Amino acid sequence: MRHILPVLLVATATVSSASAQDRTPSPAPTTKPLGANLESFTYPFPVHWYETMSQGAPVRMAYLDVAPTGVANGRTVVLLHGKNFCSATWQDTIINLAANGYRVIAPDQIGFCKSSKPTGYQYSFAALATLTRGLLDQAGAGKVLLVGHSTGGILATRFALLYPQRIERLVLVNPLGLNDTLAHGVPYTELGALRQEEAKTDAASIKAYQLRNYYHGEWRPAYDRWVAMLAGQYAGPDGDRVRDAQARLSDMIETQPVAAELDRVRAPVSLIIGQRDLTAFRANTAPAPLRAQVQTVPQAAESAVRRFPDARIVRIPGAGHAPQVEDPATFGRLLLAELDRR
Repeated sequence: MRHILPVLLVATATVSSASAQDRTPSPAPTTKPLGANLESFTYPFPVHWYETMSQGAPVRMAYLDVAPTGVANGRTVVLLHGKNFCSATWQDTIINLAANGYRVIAPDQIGFCKSSKPTGYQYSFAALATLTRGLLDQAGAGKVLLVGHSTGGILATRFALLYPQRIERLVLVNPLGLNDTLAHGVPYTELGALRQEEAKTDAASIKAYQLRNYYHGEWRPAYDRWVAMLAGQYAGPDGDRVRDAQARLSDMIETQPVAAELDRVRAPVSLIIGQRDLTAFRANTAPAPLRAQVQTVPQAAESAVRRFPDARIVRIPGAGHAPQVEDPATFGRLLLAELDRR
């Protein structure tokens, strides 16, 4: 039986009442080389490692494994980051979940952040999901509550399709992949062209993209840390390794949506969607007459909620693409409510 439970929840004034100072764009942060694997960037919690073989080569995944700081409830939440994020970006969410009794595991996926970026790696969401399963096995995590943000939403959905017995509930936060952008008019961009685009990436371009698409023109100084984190990977002598990985990951996102498979997801699904998100993956490359046909993340979520067998949508009117960063208090309250839902 298909159960559709759309819910409208109003965000607190925290998001909509940003000060004039917050709304004034500041210069991009100074780029400090941090290493291709963020060797010089300190995470807010101890980093653990999962080492294994993948595609015939040794790889290792960094992950955070934070024990409950409140009364333990025996449940584990796994947080999957997006393309322009790392496990560290979940800092406020991890603190909130641990305080409410959850064990929290947050990996850096292969190709991202502190994890390996193997030369010539063939990235797929199935490969990343399989590696994540191995990491959870090593960590002794059984059935989990799986939370995926942005690109991590595609990965979380693929994980739920491949390993349904491991999922208690699936929470998708402003996910990509709920619509097939190539089918809606976005032209395929081959890997060489994606590499050329990555060659232009720096702190200024990262900030400009996030300001426009993620934070609806309202920048806060707290975001600068995450821009510096991303830009710092490109700045060192191994920056080309990061650029190649990011280009290959973009190819994965554009060619491997989960839009056609939502009806096969058996876990109950909660969609938490910041309504001011303008992200529509690579829509800017579509011919001008077709760009309006490419759904933004909130538009895709409204269509997708009716295609899951059991899904509900929670709307945050004042937030953009990353509500867990933009308004962690509101996001944390809503996430706890969804995780506690039976």
